[in-house]
Amino acid sequence: MNKGELISAIASSTGMSKSSVSSVAEAMIETIEKSLKKGNDVSLVGFGTWKRKARASRTGRNPQTGAVIKIPAKNTVTFSAGKKLKDAVN
Repeated sequence: MNKGELISAIASSTGMSKSSVSSVAEAMIETIEKSLKKGNDVSLVGFGTWKRKARASRTGRNPQTGAVIKIPAKNTVTFSAGKKLKDAVN
């Protein structure tokens, strides 16, 4: 399911217009992004938790040449599914 299909499904389920659902979805995504950017976790009880995780810099190899390269440090996002979501999938 992609974003458009998700918006259509929510709109038909709630009776809201697609544009309203799209606005809410965009606002939710932006709010999650801003919170993670500040270093805060986002937790939806039963659904899951998004966390910002720091990756240290490390060395790697270019697979074509075998040359050693330095991979810079960066932040990444992890998601842990909640119990209710895990149970629903299983």
